[in-house]
Amino acid sequence: LFSSRFVGINASDINYSAGRYDPSVKPPFDIGFEGVGDVVALGLSASADYTVGQAVAYVKAGSFAEYTVVPAKQAVPLPSVKPEFLSLMVSGTTAYISLKELGELSEGKKVLVTAAAGGTGQFAVQLAKKAKCHVIGTCSSDEKGGFLKSIGCDHTINYKTENVESVLRRDYPEGVDVVYESVGGKMFDLAVNCLATKGCLIVIGFITGYQNPTGLQPIKAELLPAKLLRKSASIRGFFLNHYFSEYKMALKHLLEMYERGELVCEVDFGDMSPEGKFTGLESVFRAVDYMYMGKNIGKIVVELPHSVNSKL
Repeated sequence: LFSSRFVGINASDINYSAGRYDPSVKPPFDIGFEGVGDVVALGLSASADYTVGQAVAYVKAGSFAEYTVVPAKQAVPLPSVKPEFLSLMVSGTTAYISLKELGELSEGKKVLVTAAAGGTGQFAVQLAKKAKCHVIGTCSSDEKGGFLKSIGCDHTINYKTENVESVLRRDYPEGVDVVYESVGGKMFDLAVNCLATKGCLIVIGFITGYQNPTGLQPIKAELLPAKLLRKSASIRGFFLNHYFSEYKMALKHLLEMYERGELVCEVDFGDMSPEGKFTGLESVFRAVDYMYMGKNIGKIVVELPHSVNSKL
C-alpha cells in the first residue's frame, strides 16, 4: 500500500476521463497516471524488496488517490520523496524514448520542440541539446522563453507575439530535421511545412484537440502525401505504452542525470494560479484547467498533504 504525496498532471488526463483511451471502462473509474510517495504497508511478496516508509514512484491508472495499492513490480524505488522525480516518470521518459527511438538525433541537427516549456517539452529541449543539436522551442510567453533559454534552448519563438511559420522560414530556410510535436491543429500543419529533406515529425500528442467532443482538431491532411514525398519526410506517432520494454532503462538514465545535476526538472505547483498552490485532490480540476490555459512552466504537480488523523 502506497501513500501518495505528489501526483502528476498530464494533458492526456482529459482523454482518459473522456473514455477515449479505453472505451470499455464505464464511469465511475479512477483517473490519474502517476504518483510519488511512500510505502505504508506491504504484501508478502513485496516485503523482500521494499520497506515501510520507503520512497517510491509508480505509473498506473488511478493515481489521483491518497492511498493506492501498487503491485511491487510496478513501483520504482527513489532516493527520496521529491516532486522533481515525478516529472521524469511519464514526461521525461516520453521525451527520452521517443527521441532515442524515432528522432535519430546527431550533432548539428535542427530540432523544433512545440510547447517547449511544458512538462515534457522541457526534457525534449534538454535531451536534444545533450545530443549537440540546435534547438528551437515555441512557447506562449516571454517568461517561458526565459526559462527555455536557461535550460539551453538556442532559439525561442513566442507564438502569441510572433508568426512561427515566417520566423522558421526566415531563419531556417532549409527546414528543421526533427519536430517534437504535442500541440496539434495549426501547429501540426506548420510543423509539416517546415520539415527539411528527410525530416521527421514525432507526434507526442495534440493538446489543442483534447477538449473537443471527438478529441481531434481537423488538419490539412489532403496534401500530406505530396508534402512527405517531396521531402522524403516522415511522421511518426509515439505512445509511451508501446515502449515499456525501454522504460526502465530510460528512467534509470534520467534519474542518474538528475541526481548528477545534469538535468533540470522544473515543477509547477500553481503558486501563480488565481487560487494559489494546487493542494489536495480537490485541486486536480484547477490544475488541469491551468494546463489547458497554457499557464504552466514545467510539469504540473499537485501536493497531497497528509493529516495526522489519516483515513487509514
